[in-house]
Amino acid sequence: MAVGLGYEDKVLTEDEARETIARGLAQEKWDGKKVVALIPDHTRSGPIGMVIKMVYDTIGEQCGLFDCLVALGTHPPLSEDKILERCELTREEWQTNYKKMRLFNHHWEKPDTFAEVGKFTEDMIEEISEGRMREEVPVTLNKMVLDYDVILIIGPTFPHEVVGFSGGNKYIFPGISGKELIDSFHWLGAVITNPKINGTKYTPVRKVVDTAAAMVPVQRLCVSIVAHFGKLNGVYIGAPEDAWADASDLSDKLHIVYKDKPYKQILSMSPEMYDDIWTGGKCMYKLEPVVADGGELIIYAPHIDEISYTHGKIIDEIGYHTIEYFLAQWDKFKGYPRGVTAHSTHVKGIGAYENGVEKPRVNVTLATRIPKERCDRVNLGYRDPDSINPDDFENREDEGVLCVHKAGEMLHRLTDPPAWARFDG
Repeated sequence: MAVGLGYEDKVLTEDEARETIARGLAQEKWDGKKVVALIPDHTRSGPIGMVIKMVYDTIGEQCGLFDCLVALGTHPPLSEDKILERCELTREEWQTNYKKMRLFNHHWEKPDTFAEVGKFTEDMIEEISEGRMREEVPVTLNKMVLDYDVILIIGPTFPHEVVGFSGGNKYIFPGISGKELIDSFHWLGAVITNPKINGTKYTPVRKVVDTAAAMVPVQRLCVSIVAHFGKLNGVYIGAPEDAWADASDLSDKLHIVYKDKPYKQILSMSPEMYDDIWTGGKCMYKLEPVVADGGELIIYAPHIDEISYTHGKIIDEIGYHTIEYFLAQWDKFKGYPRGVTAHSTHVKGIGAYENGVEKPRVNVTLATRIPKERCDRVNLGYRDPDSINPDDFENREDEGVLCVHKAGEMLHRLTDPPAWARFDG
């Protein structure tokens, strides 16, 4: 069981957080151990740096090594200054009070940085996916973590479009994972679809992630954070499966907003921590369940001028489409990375593909600095962001118009969801 403390109605004090972290980490002996902390990049919010420093203050000087590895998945690498900013450290603090802490990026783009630790057989994938997929998948991860005694995951838990709830072993897979497994389970999530899986605790994708993590021959521990609008509401320490389970229960209470009816138009306002549509797509994922059939969701992000810094060229080729569009023409698209086609379906949303015609359930519009020509090319709508005044969308829920600030982390659901938004196993 995890050691933890969390509140629905108030935040933890720093003393409560520090004492809980110390109590949780006291379950292990740290003297001389080589520890690698897996931490998120800037696309995850919350007092993450505060918690990282509390963990280091508790065990860092006892450890033989205490390194931080940014679990990028396939996000762009962070500069040293950006990693320090993520850890809420000045350079002077790092070089004095935290001098044992070394900082690393995960190099997902370099094949020679990976090692294989196991394999999913075809039968395993078929069973876990509940018959949706059948394939053999190698389990590879950043080989540097195999040189440590403990992998210590430090990061937040939120509803998530692929896994159900983020956090826990997800910091290993896909955080420091090889592309084969990333592509496999992201595609599984896409086939199940975002409205069914987002905010569901135990999903086939979570089972893939936890099963893969069990193949890693290094002790795993987790400091799982639950943050609400930047404040710490909960922290849980233990095995990743246990800490994540407790954190996701609190996340379920804090991060899901229920609405009685869908909206014909939603202005989904992206925070600046999302710097492309690859990450800013969460502004669609978390609101798709409450868009009315035929309605419009506008991703309002005047600061964004790129589809994806990593995968933009591929998205320019395949565009944004429903899962039905891809499945009906799989021979045409099977050569593309399925992690990218999965992202495509999540941004476009569910729909139908009948007689060669794609019929998305909702219309997704970008109000960004991405030009109209490129929006047309990737099959999304366009609005000039300068033509939008967010105040015009405020306080109009009775008209079927919703304005959501800092979109991307709070999941919105209907109190009585339709069948396409219910995951029944």
